[in-house]
Amino acid sequence: MKIIVPMAGIGSRLRPHTLTVPKPLTVIAGKPIVQRLVEDIASVIDEKIDEIAFVIGTTAKGFPTDTEEKLLKIAEELGAKGSVYVQEQALGTAHAIYCAKESLNGPCVVAYADTLFKADFKLDVNADGAIWVSQVANPSAFGVVKLEDGVITDFIEKPKEFVSDLAIIGIYYFKSGEKLLEEIQYLIDNDLKENNEYQLTNVLESLKQQGAKFLPGKVSAWMDCGKKDPTVDTNTQTLGFEYEAGNNLVSDDVILENSEIIQPCYIGKNVVLKDSKIGPYVSIGENSVVANSTITNSLIQKNVEISNANLTNAMIGNHAKYNAAYSSVSIGDYTELT
Repeated sequence: MKIIVPMAGIGSRLRPHTLTVPKPLTVIAGKPIVQRLVEDIASVIDEKIDEIAFVIGTTAKGFPTDTEEKLLKIAEELGAKGSVYVQEQALGTAHAIYCAKESLNGPCVVAYADTLFKADFKLDVNADGAIWVSQVANPSAFGVVKLEDGVITDFIEKPKEFVSDLAIIGIYYFKSGEKLLEEIQYLIDNDLKENNEYQLTNVLESLKQQGAKFLPGKVSAWMDCGKKDPTVDTNTQTLGFEYEAGNNLVSDDVILENSEIIQPCYIGKNVVLKDSKIGPYVSIGENSVVANSTITNSLIQKNVEISNANLTNAMIGNHAKYNAAYSSVSIGDYTELT
């Protein structure tokens, strides 16, 4: 089994945080989003993951030179071969997959790296394909699928009238990577675009018309990392899932000086907490110092200094310094607000 992860978008809606770190490498509860994504996929696949292929953007688009090294390390930690491809131009969802064409053989999962999920289903690898879906309250804002006898019969983009409340979350299984590549190649060879882009939905429709049967994979939680508030909420939910699973995310070497940690929290290595109350639902990256502060429901990265703060729903980047009276902030790497 292979996992293909298109992640060439830098994540402009999450600025200023993505000015220095691509969104898929933003750390949530101690792990990059893309690492949690592939781990979540592995949890529903009873197959060995042989390769993880990442499709990134160019350095000119904002991807640091060490991006490839970080991604290969993520693949290695999951016991898989890592491959990194570059999408030079943003030509659509299908084109992003096409950039990893050398890895498109055998069964594969395609997962766009701006979402996380939790699920208790197991993937049926004998099916022609599967599409991860989530039940939503407002289907008109999403692409949805229609079912008949447990099989997907239609893909509808942002329906104006109700046809289904099962939204496509951007993760797909294909039994044949070769067939997927063949269909994308047909789009490109014949320049079949929508809004000047090669779209995966056209590939899915073509495969369905040829008789492929796609099954739904219903997730129990769908977490968005598109903007600051949803990303903080994703951190909150992830910490809750980790705590329910019995995982302790507080480092053994945290220095507590007249301070309290209210679980669930992630506290990285070499963190110092002085006269502070931290939690619940707070992530603080390694080598950070927090003094005389109360923090709840917040996502704080590495090497941060915070003092005299009362924060909730905050997102603070790496190497930032904060000493101010605001309660909900979003400041990027190397920012000083004092």
